[in-house]
Amino acid sequence: MKYVALLRGVNVGTSKRIDMKSLKALFERLGFLNVSTYINSGNVLFESEKEIEEINNEIERELKEEAKEEIRVLTKTIEQMREIAESIPLEWVNDEEQRTDVAYLFEEANREEIIQELPIKLEYIRIKYINGAIMWNVERKDYNKSQLNKIISHRLYKQMTVRNVNTARYLAS
Repeated sequence: MKYVALLRGVNVGTSKRIDMKSLKALFERLGFLNVSTYINSGNVLFESEKEIEEINNEIERELKEEAKEEIRVLTKTIEQMREIAESIPLEWVNDEEQRTDVAYLFEEANREEIIQELPIKLEYIRIKYINGAIMWNVERKDYNKSQLNKIISHRLYKQMTVRNVNTARYLAS
């Protein structure tokens, strides 16, 4: 089965630095097949016959050993990634006028009500839930008014891993 592993918080800011060549080699050592990485933010495409829970446990254990840090891993099937990407409205893009992101949700946050719990101003943002993710689109001129930047300090932020819309669409293709 084809999977995508999303590593949370990798190569963002100054912590949790992981070289993508080393990450690919780690996945290959674990016996995963056709391993490739996409950009430098902890996106790994691979194949395995293992179940998701076993995959996550193995990767997290090896990452802790190698990186000396706990790194959460969210693994999705390629079908799940496609379902999420296909639910993003086509007009939601990243350009000079708008910004669109997808927050992939860990199981403990995977519920539609999460939208109401986030510290955002819904009148400035378009936001949508689908099983496994929330996605938002905001006019860049309204970004600060939307208070999207407050999500980073919210307790639920640790229960999601965010990718821009271009990455989300690429990983699903």
